[in-house]
Amino acid sequence: MLRALECAGNPSSVHRAGRTARAIVEEAREQVAKFAGARPEDVIFTSGGSEANALAVYGAVQGTADTDRRISAIFSSPLEHDSVGANIASLSERMPGMRRAEFTANADGVLDLDALRLLLRKEPGRALVAVMAANNETGVIQPYCEAVTLVHEAGGLCLIDAVQAVGRIAFDFAAIGADYVSISAHKLGGPQGAGALIVRKNAPLLPLICGGGQEMGRRAGTENVAGIAGFGAAAAESLRLRSEETRRLTLLRDAFEENLQRIIPEAVILGRKVARLSNTSNFILPGITAETALMALDLDDIMVSSGSACSSGKVRPSRSLGAMGVSDELARCALRVSFGWSSVQADADAALAALGKLAVRMRARRAA
Repeated sequence: MLRALECAGNPSSVHRAGRTARAIVEEAREQVAKFAGARPEDVIFTSGGSEANALAVYGAVQGTADTDRRISAIFSSPLEHDSVGANIASLSERMPGMRRAEFTANADGVLDLDALRLLLRKEPGRALVAVMAANNETGVIQPYCEAVTLVHEAGGLCLIDAVQAVGRIAFDFAAIGADYVSISAHKLGGPQGAGALIVRKNAPLLPLICGGGQEMGRRAGTENVAGIAGFGAAAAESLRLRSEETRRLTLLRDAFEENLQRIIPEAVILGRKVARLSNTSNFILPGITAETALMALDLDDIMVSSGSACSSGKVRPSRSLGAMGVSDELARCALRVSFGWSSVQADADAALAALGKLAVRMRARRAA
């Protein structure tokens, strides 16, 4: 990134500085493509995962010129990230004839493929289906390969939101056969504000941002050269260390959860019975709201996330947890801990100590 920042050239310019910038972007494109099991020409750089998801949703629906092949329905689940759900809702409002439906998940937070199969059979026309590779709150790995097969058998298109999953599990775009895959740099330890949509050859895609001919005419705007360079470097490093880091973080997370339940026996760990990402732990501390816990932990310099999504300053229960059958009352007590490349045992121990102190204080308050 420092090397890229020293280059003031525009990647679209033909002079030496422009060619230098272009070389940086294309080197990163090759690194990201190799990391995701794709061809360099399949990779469209974006400002992050949210833009990549928006580009896929709008681009797929509006990019099919053939009337017989147009998308007439969009299916997703309550597990999807808001960048998918909100764009589907927005598109449905702009296109009143577009049918929108959700399929469910089970109590472990795994997508119900039978419900998806039923939707695909029941709804006429061609569908765009959005499926997470792994949930961003629980870390539960979804049956995304099977979902792609179902969708293609029904003649539809499939978007895989792999933002949370890539770098944590083996992921091969070519082998999976998805039409669109969204990824983001900062989930790999790269910079914020850089991401990509990987698009299957000949999959329909109308640009969301028009103007210049950047990104092979599929996403206008001068490229974020330094961010893209960091994305490529993070992708290469993540690919090199993935197996080693997965083993290390799995041990760290599992030990954290075991000690959490020893310190706070009433803690409920979500998705523990099924395959999860190594870096994610989502748990409920009954009787302690997430807002209370976040503030208390922050005072102890422990930074975790809430299981709820915030909108306009108002906290609403997580749709993902609701889809798992978790009550609103308990969902408001959910916390997510994310372990990363810099996480060590001392961090887990400090978090456990802070959580234990909080639990003792809350029990005393309830007793009083």
